[in-house]
Amino acid sequence: MSQLFSRFAIGSLSLPNRIVIAPMCQYSADEGKATAWHQIHLGHLALSGAALLIVEATAVSPAGRISPRDLGLWDDGTQDALAEVIKHLKQYSPIALGIQLAHAGRKASTRIPWEGGHNIAPHDGGWQTLAPSDMPYASTDFPPRAMDQHDISALIADFVAAAKRAERIGFDLIELHAAHGYLLHQFLSPLANHRQDNYGGSLENRMRLTLDVFQAVREAVSKQIAIGVRISGTDWVDGGWDIEQSVALARALKAQGCDYIHVSSGGLSTQQNIPVGPGYQVPLARRIKAETGINTIAVGLITEPEQAEAIVGTGDADLIALARAALYDPRWPWHAAVKLGAKVNGPQQYWRCEPHYVKNLFAKK
Repeated sequence: MSQLFSRFAIGSLSLPNRIVIAPMCQYSADEGKATAWHQIHLGHLALSGAALLIVEATAVSPAGRISPRDLGLWDDGTQDALAEVIKHLKQYSPIALGIQLAHAGRKASTRIPWEGGHNIAPHDGGWQTLAPSDMPYASTDFPPRAMDQHDISALIADFVAAAKRAERIGFDLIELHAAHGYLLHQFLSPLANHRQDNYGGSLENRMRLTLDVFQAVREAVSKQIAIGVRISGTDWVDGGWDIEQSVALARALKAQGCDYIHVSSGGLSTQQNIPVGPGYQVPLARRIKAETGINTIAVGLITEPEQAEAIVGTGDADLIALARAALYDPRWPWHAAVKLGAKVNGPQQYWRCEPHYVKNLFAKK
């Protein structure tokens, strides 16, 4: 029996298989509001046969957007627009729905990728960015403003408010974004955090904001909502955030009731040196799982069904996440099920597409 297609529970959320669609920014929102693109894009992926679809990094405040076109969940307008999309997804697909809540920190206020992705200074139509310290991501960026205690308290409140909105419109899972060089990751890494207060210096202090945000969100939503954290297992830079510190963070989050860790890497420094290759981040997930016992999601150049089966089957991670692979092949889980002799959920409207050489692909109820 395929382990990739075996059931798994994240908190109280029961999943029919171990395949997750990772959050992927679309840079297609209108002042933070979801658009018809999100309906098409997410609807497409909701029919993939994966067990869980996590919606892209969603800003908890306007200043937390990576770009002016980022999705947001900070007021009634952004909530209502996303609620309309979620309503239709739930009507036509049994897939579990998650949302990644985020604040970009010093990596906010940028052009969208296909317009160059560079920083937009306030005097050029951007906005003042925030960070643990006043060091920019790139030397040519407009410097961020170091956050004071009022800013930190407001940030935690913004995460809580967004989490409550996410539950209100029907999400099953919330993922806090502490990876890829965005604000929570900036506080974690000594490369970006040079603070002298209780949010900087020691590992305990640098982890404090992520733990505070997690605890506040966990207390703000019902126990039926699964909550996890996405981290960068390492900065891939000497002297930066690394796997040993990631293990410590995962252990602390587990003690607070965190349901899973989604293990990515990099994104904090322009000096990173990433050894990219098939499954290159899996060893990070493996070590976190082995040393803490927390549920883990492995992600990064996982492209083949047999590769995914091996990751789950050997216990390197509990689930695998697909990003670009799912864009390239939105029916990846269907094709994996055929190779591994398993079944997937598929809409009744598509049941007749089953090739003649495939028998009983769909889990018909």
